[in-house]
Amino acid sequence: MTTQDRTTQDRVVIFDTTLRDGEQSPGATMTHEEKLEIAGLLDEMGVDIIEAGFPIASEGDFAAVSEISKRAKNSTICGLARANQKDIDRCWEAVKHARSPRIHTFIGTSPLHRAIPNLDMDQMADRIHETVTQARNLCDNVQWSPMDATRTEPDYLCRVVEIAIRAGATTINIPDTVGYTYPMESAKIIRMLLERVPGADRIIFATHCHNDLGMATANALAAVEAGARQIECTINGLGERAGNTALEEVVMAMRVRNDILPFQTGIDTTKIMNLSRRVSQVSGFPVQFNKAIVGKNAFLHESGIHQDGVLKNVQTFEIMRPEDIGITGKNIAMGKHSGRAALRAKLKELGFELADNQLNDVFVRFKALADRKKEVYDDDLIALVSDEQSNDAYEYLQLKKLRVVCGTEGPQEADMILCIDGKDHHIDATGDGPVDAAFNCVKMLFPHKANLQVYQVHAVTEGTDAQATVSVRLEEEGRIVTGSAADTDTIVASTRAYINALNRLIIRRQKTAPGEDVKTVSYHGE
Repeated sequence: MTTQDRTTQDRVVIFDTTLRDGEQSPGATMTHEEKLEIAGLLDEMGVDIIEAGFPIASEGDFAAVSEISKRAKNSTICGLARANQKDIDRCWEAVKHARSPRIHTFIGTSPLHRAIPNLDMDQMADRIHETVTQARNLCDNVQWSPMDATRTEPDYLCRVVEIAIRAGATTINIPDTVGYTYPMESAKIIRMLLERVPGADRIIFATHCHNDLGMATANALAAVEAGARQIECTINGLGERAGNTALEEVVMAMRVRNDILPFQTGIDTTKIMNLSRRVSQVSGFPVQFNKAIVGKNAFLHESGIHQDGVLKNVQTFEIMRPEDIGITGKNIAMGKHSGRAALRAKLKELGFELADNQLNDVFVRFKALADRKKEVYDDDLIALVSDEQSNDAYEYLQLKKLRVVCGTEGPQEADMILCIDGKDHHIDATGDGPVDAAFNCVKMLFPHKANLQVYQVHAVTEGTDAQATVSVRLEEEGRIVTGSAADTDTIVASTRAYINALNRLIIRRQKTAPGEDVKTVSYHGE
């Protein structure tokens, strides 16, 4: 790359390390198939480089990196290697099948890290030259990282970066391994290297920031402003300890603040939310509700002032569009802080046009309900308007009989009689557990496309005879309904809650499609 290229380029390379650094989070281990799936989604999204794993770490890691290398259609596939011959050879064996392979080798350069292998500055410099040269003899695309760079002496950091460039490194990554730096310092390090290191204009500088002090994204963007052109990040900020720079945050920050961050990436942002949810599922790390960009509450408004502003002009309280990251749902959350304007808009969405006096009456009851509940859902509002006060107000579906067989030998079985519009229907089904078997009976007798979003069981009292209260939330084409039931038999409570939710869904269908008779909803008989 020429000096002119460096000074005029506005392209920032996205290097995703979810499958390597992200998976190093305690408890976040993914299966082989899950790694292949996530890599495929990253490839489709437009991630420039996927760090697929640490091939020397295990046979499983090697197999995953190798298979991802063979499957990738667009992304460069990178493997990590320590500064020794065995690691680098193993890494190359894993990535060599990729359309575009990269070897990423590293060594700790700070005083603390130099003490671990007991190397002095000169000995470490020699090892860096030897190992980067070895990697470059195998692969044209070599990345080198001085681990704990932000706590490495500036003069020594400049020295070893120059050595790595001369040995053939094409990307130099500057890791804030322990989340120690802050934005001004992050930018200062990149500027120093660009100004002081011979050959710095011919390579790409990267930044890898950890979030121990909550500044990973700010540090990464500061480095980019100073001249770094590769950001290392993970989906949801997954990573060791407090995590890494989050891909979704840096990409959307550059998009929203293009006035001060005039850079571009190749990321298809509409795929962000889907990938965020999938990574959360396979890693077992839930995304906090108020997390930037991808948190459940990131585009939700409950305050009456905010809701009124958003209803008039969404830009009054939103700096980006939900659809830009793949969200198609509504942005109004009904709760105790909501105002009349939001209630009127929500009821209109549900099919209710109320006069002012009717709205005032419903609003008073809504506020009373909101004081008792954290969030008021659509079916709660329908019940208020329809003056329905319980889950059982309309029972198109009724559970008449349920018997389950469960134990160590599967599959588990359920035998059910379900009354549908006054007529009993009998069926039996199997499932992965007694609750799944019972739900399968219901779905076979009353086919539907509702997705189970939440299933929660709470014991009301202590002891083995405790009454269980079960809550179920279903979603169908944007309609969200909840159902609950209590019983000393958890399976019975679960099934009744599921049926209650379906009964509410039937009402929702009627409200959103006026004139359609509930009896036209198909079901499967015996």
